[in-house]
Amino acid sequence: MKNQFLTIFLMLFLSLPLISCSNDDDSNSNDSATVIAQLEASIKSGTWRVTNFVEDGSNQTSDFNGYVFTFSDAGAVVASNGVNTFTGTWVTSSGSSSSSSGSNPKFILEFNVSNGPFEEISEDWRIESSTNSKIDLKHVSGGDGSIDLLTFTKN
Repeated sequence: MKNQFLTIFLMLFLSLPLISCSNDDDSNSNDSATVIAQLEASIKSGTWRVTNFVEDGSNQTSDFNGYVFTFSDAGAVVASNGVNTFTGTWVTSSGSSSSSSGSNPKFILEFNVSNGPFEEISEDWRIESSTNSKIDLKHVSGGDGSIDLLTFTKN
């Protein structure tokens, strides 16, 4: 009986490393870095347009009809429709595990306006996906938990 107990104990003890924590933590930071690198490489190339903007369940994409967005290497963004021009800044961030959206990488967009649609897209967006021609972003409100969606598509 004592030998059986010792054998079972040793088997359990030796199997602990197999069922304990994995190395997934390392791959999450690499995934964030990859997503950020993809977004930064693509967004600085060419011009972009808003093809989807949903705020609090209301589709407001048409507020950006005709606007062309240009993102510079220096973190500046210009949106112009030939008549009106809005300037702002953009930056990426690896995110923070203390935020409500976890450690997802962020795209922070700020326009120098105090009201209107460009104020509404001035947020810290979570990067949902990024390709050379499309960037999908999501913002979850800290106040009421409402979800905003923003998609940039390359011209």
